[in-house]
Amino acid sequence: MQPKFELFLKTLKGFLPSTATLQVKHRWFRIQADWDSVGATGSQSFFFPYREDVVAQPTYLTPHGLTTLKAELEELRTRRRQAVAERIQKAKEIGGTVDNAEYDEAKNEQAFIEGRIMTLESLINNAEIISTKSGPSDVVHIGSVVTVLNQKGKKGKYTIIGSAEADPAHGKVSNVSPIGQALLGKRVGDVAEVNAPAGKLKLEVVSIR
Repeated sequence: MQPKFELFLKTLKGFLPSTATLQVKHRWFRIQADWDSVGATGSQSFFFPYREDVVAQPTYLTPHGLTTLKAELEELRTRRRQAVAERIQKAKEIGGTVDNAEYDEAKNEQAFIEGRIMTLESLINNAEIISTKSGPSDVVHIGSVVTVLNQKGKKGKYTIIGSAEADPAHGKVSNVSPIGQALLGKRVGDVAEVNAPAGKLKLEVVSIR
């Protein structure tokens, strides 16, 4: 295995119950454990893909974004994890585990919750805090608020942030988006060319802060 993948697996084991076993095959990993220790029911297995491009890269977050992710993680670990465990148990008592739609649906929800918990833990552990409140800057970087002028003379404003907080409808674009990538490294007066579905878009940088 590659060093980065070995490090990822070592980190992952730290979040699992002591009863868990971890099996790896072709960069998919299978987790099996007695989930009673974390509020679930019985011995269960989950399968997840490993994506080095997601795990190995830093998660660029604003302080508010980090707080939001931590709050979501706490909600999943406490209220939602326990609630779905109780739902599974109730479904089993009423209709068993075979041909039981309620049981299957609850199990699917549990798999989603456990997967989301692992995703959030990875994002938080790899967090790199950025600020969008800094003063004027010479170069566009992650955290910059950039005012641009398009080829039609219309002004626009973009905040360059990490993908975890991106909200294009409100001018928050990620550093890996076409607009974000085109603007990074630009200075006032530079023209960024964005490859958009409707054609090439040209954005002149008016101000950076």
